[in-house]
Amino acid sequence: MAIQVQLDVEMVKQHVGVGELAEQIGITPANLSILKNGRAKAIRLSTLDALCKALHCQPGDILTYVEDE
Repeated sequence: MAIQVQLDVEMVKQHVGVGELAEQIGITPANLSILKNGRAKAIRLSTLDALCKALHCQPGDILTYVEDE
């Protein structure tokens, strides 16, 4: 997939765990784990907005584009 999720990196930078972040943004820890591990097929813009607010970052800090080979 060309879009990669770097949520785990941002979580480490902010010293925040899955349970704490999930509670802050209003989703289940299981769904946040799916996002964090790059297994999600889509992300709602409202979820991305909540993640950016909670982690004090930009969408580009969480999502990156890598060309397929």
